[in-house]
Amino acid sequence: MDIYSRKITGFRVHDCESMEHASVLVEDICVSKRILKDQLILHSDNGGAMKGATMLATLQRLGVVPSFSRPRVSDDNPYSESLFKTLKYCPEYPSKPFASIEEASKWVEEFVNWYNNEHLHSGIKFVTPASRHAGRDKAILEKRKEIYEQAKIKNPNRWSRGIRNWSKIEEVFLNYLQEEKKDAIVKAS
Repeated sequence: MDIYSRKITGFRVHDCESMEHASVLVEDICVSKRILKDQLILHSDNGGAMKGATMLATLQRLGVVPSFSRPRVSDDNPYSESLFKTLKYCPEYPSKPFASIEEASKWVEEFVNWYNNEHLHSGIKFVTPASRHAGRDKAILEKRKEIYEQAKIKNPNRWSRGIRNWSKIEEVFLNYLQEEKKDAIVKAS
C-alpha cells in the first residue's frame, strides 16, 4: 500500500508466509511500477518474512530502504490497520474459508479493485485511492468545494459553521502524532 494515496499497489495470496514470497512480490511491484533505486521506503512489521536474509537482500538489490515497526507494537502503521479493518468488515467478506488459493486470490483481486477504484476513503477527503495516486484528487476536491460553496449560498442556515475543508492533503506521515507528542515532551523537559 502506498501510504500517500492509500492505493494497494500489489498483492499475492499464498498458503504460507515466507521471505521468498515477500521478495518476489516486492520485486514484481518495483518492476511493474518502475520504482527506481532509493525511491521507496518499505515499512513493515518485524516478522521473519520481512526481516529474513532473502527479503533484505532483495530490498538492498532494488535500492528499497527497509523500515520496521517498533518491537512488540502491533498498531504503529495506522494505514495498514485501517486497510485490514476495511477488508475484514467488508460486507462481501466470506463467512466460510476459501475452497482454494485461486478462490481466495479472486476474492482479494475483486476487493483490491473495489478499494482502489470505488472506495471513497475518509482519510484522503473522500476520493478513491486510484484518483489520489494518479493526481486527479486536486481537481475533484476543487470541484467539490465549489459545489459546497454554491449549496451554502442557496441555504446559508444549513451551513452555519461553514463548509467542510476540501483542501488536498499534501503531506502524509507515518506515526506523526506519536512523534509530535514525543517532541513536545522533550521540549517541555
